[in-house]
Amino acid sequence: MRTAVVIGTGLIGTSAALALVARGVTVHLIDHDPERARTAAALGAGTDDPLQGPVDLAIIAVPPAHTATALADAMRAKIARGYLDVASVKGGPRRELRALGLDLSAYIGTHPMSGKERSGPLAATAELFEGRPWVLTPTPETDTEVLNLALELVALCGAVPVVMDADAHDRAVALVSHTPQLVSSMVAARLREADETAVRLCGQGIRDVTRIAASDPRMWVEILSANPGPVADVLAGIAADLDETVRALRSLDSSDEAKREDGVASIEDVLRRGNAGRSRVPGKHGAAPTAYEIVAVLISDQPGELARIFADAGRTAVNVEDVRIEHATGQQAGLVQLMVEPSAAPVLAAALRERGWSIRQ
Repeated sequence: MRTAVVIGTGLIGTSAALALVARGVTVHLIDHDPERARTAAALGAGTDDPLQGPVDLAIIAVPPAHTATALADAMRAKIARGYLDVASVKGGPRRELRALGLDLSAYIGTHPMSGKERSGPLAATAELFEGRPWVLTPTPETDTEVLNLALELVALCGAVPVVMDADAHDRAVALVSHTPQLVSSMVAARLREADETAVRLCGQGIRDVTRIAASDPRMWVEILSANPGPVADVLAGIAADLDETVRALRSLDSSDEAKREDGVASIEDVLRRGNAGRSRVPGKHGAAPTAYEIVAVLISDQPGELARIFADAGRTAVNVEDVRIEHATGQQAGLVQLMVEPSAAPVLAAALRERGWSIRQ
């Protein structure tokens, strides 16, 4: 691939453009808002000059509600040898294109499983897709050259290709992406009218659960509008669990011992099913999840402190598998949680103590 056009210069489109430009591809940028295209061009994502002829690949990176229309316009104008979209739903756009009577041999639906809470070109990075799954949904009519162009795009962006059926993809993202967004927003909404004293008690758990609730509501309305059925199906299952959990919690308040025991059993059941589901989430580098030991280090909020703790940890020859920072409420301090193999935890803790760090149990 030597040339490409990106139609839609938001987070995903601009990030893909940045990755392609970094690898020597000439990228043209088009957006319904010329200012966004100019911003992306100023960031080094390509040029917003008009196309002078067909390019190798057209990447449609517009909201799902507009994906089929943008694809149809591009395909009718014959601006590229191959066409793909990066919308977060796949079945709908393909059905719309087929209903319009377009030749789908030059098209493949794709979805990079990567993003941020922030949107727009200023949030884009060339590294956004590195190591992340990028779903491809070819059909028997997909031209081999178009599939190869899509695979080349995925490789140039540093992502990992995953081939799926379009409708199976939509059911999957309803479970692992779209429903979590709604649940996160619902939990965060409880904080809106909460007493200030309660909000000040927020710890890492509530921050983890509500992180994605900061996403753009308008963008998510468009995404959910394109995949309402599968999301509603998942939410119906969660609603059934919620109803049962509410009933079980009410039972714990009962004076009837049998009802309390039944409530305990129901609560334990949902928690254990949660354990089982969580254990299926892929771990580091997509491997099976690993149980790490946490070495929690008290750290002050001052310049250079993080660099110093990582340098001291590096001197122990212990590999830090993951890291998390939990900020203390009302204090200029926090806990850095260094996650390591269980056998390495005592070694790291002892070495950090020797270097003056305060280790919390």
